[in-house]
Amino acid sequence: MNIPVFNCKNADDVMKAVKDYDVSFIQYWFLDILGTLKSFQITPNELEASFEEGMGFDGSSILGFCRIDESDMVAMPDPTTFQICSWRPSDKPVARMFCDVVSPDGTPFEADSRFVLKKVMGQAAEKGYTFYVGPELEFFLFADDQDTIVLDSGGYFDAPPLDLGNNIRRDIIFALDAMGIQVEYSHHEVAPSQHEIDLRYQEGMRMADTSMTYRVVVKETARKHGCYATFMPKPIFGENGSGMHVHQSLFKNGRNVFYDANDEYHLSAEGKSYIAGILKHAPEFVAVTNQWVNSYKRLVPGYEAPVYIAWARRNRSALVRVPMYKPGKENATRMELRCPDPAANPYLCFAVQLAAGLKGMEENYVLADPVEDDIFSMNERQLKRNKIKALPGSLYEATVNLDKSTFMKEVLGDHLHSALVENKLAEWDEYRTQVTEFELDKYLPVL
Repeated sequence: MNIPVFNCKNADDVMKAVKDYDVSFIQYWFLDILGTLKSFQITPNELEASFEEGMGFDGSSILGFCRIDESDMVAMPDPTTFQICSWRPSDKPVARMFCDVVSPDGTPFEADSRFVLKKVMGQAAEKGYTFYVGPELEFFLFADDQDTIVLDSGGYFDAPPLDLGNNIRRDIIFALDAMGIQVEYSHHEVAPSQHEIDLRYQEGMRMADTSMTYRVVVKETARKHGCYATFMPKPIFGENGSGMHVHQSLFKNGRNVFYDANDEYHLSAEGKSYIAGILKHAPEFVAVTNQWVNSYKRLVPGYEAPVYIAWARRNRSALVRVPMYKPGKENATRMELRCPDPAANPYLCFAVQLAAGLKGMEENYVLADPVEDDIFSMNERQLKRNKIKALPGSLYEATVNLDKSTFMKEVLGDHLHSALVENKLAEWDEYRTQVTEFELDKYLPVL
């Protein structure tokens, strides 16, 4: 069956699509605070009632949601997100919709990731801004989920036969296209068995939904090929880790707010202040954009992972890059934050970046000059002379910064902020009590 890409605007559109295409089940998707996808299925018979009343669930069983004495939560489906799942059989197909989480009285649940992004984007919209995002989500393909056995030894932009994931990427792109997700290009990345598929930029909320769908499609397609896809930031020692470089811009009345034809960098005053906001607040929000112990195995000098708080145009060792302006491409003017990883919660990841950029604009933060020298090669004296500081070096340091940040508490809300801090400190405590192979190999023979 040839299934179209849907553009549903309301519940009636969804119910018509379900009937016309004989949809057997509809998956309702939402996330816990870490961005882990949660799902339950309903039959078409329950669809109309679910649009009116939502579907109840036990919030106390979802990480970071609520205590057992206030556990009732409701998932309200967003009809504009209805699509048939391209990785499922086309006969009696299965569809999915993202949900907003609300309390039984219908008020938004403040720890819902979609609500947080919606809130920050609403603040931007009040000023007339539309937030656009284009992430680059890298991933590895391994033989299975038990080890890091690579499928090839290819490197950056390598072609077959060095790139043995080409057919898998092709099928991923076909599956994404079948759900209306535009892909700009794909290629083999730097590390063995590492890949990247770049998505066409979209409005922030739609892109967060798309990022979650992308992760599911990548994993399901890999499974069909008999292998395992992972978005773990640093699975292989000594090889480049996987990042999620986030390209972003603001538009107002159809005009790119970041562009200024008369500036030497083609950056407007608003664009510069936005970037300054990102740089200033990055140490406070990095526990959100890089939320795992393993994230900080990637965020070390070298391996193309930016740790130094600076911006540049050509220099990929800087935390923020502003791609060079091309004549006639004013709308492509954007900034790229290079530290996030693809295992982040995309809703919170985009929300904290937008909030930091908006704060920079509101308070007219001053952007320092770009740093085009290789920052990785600078010694401590050179870093100090250039006033370049580093991101936190561990999840613990990042979480302490998040805990102390009144700004991030405002952005995330008290409930979510506290839940994230508590969860990340618990993860750090669990990690630091482990005895690793490194320690046994290094110390056991000599101590």
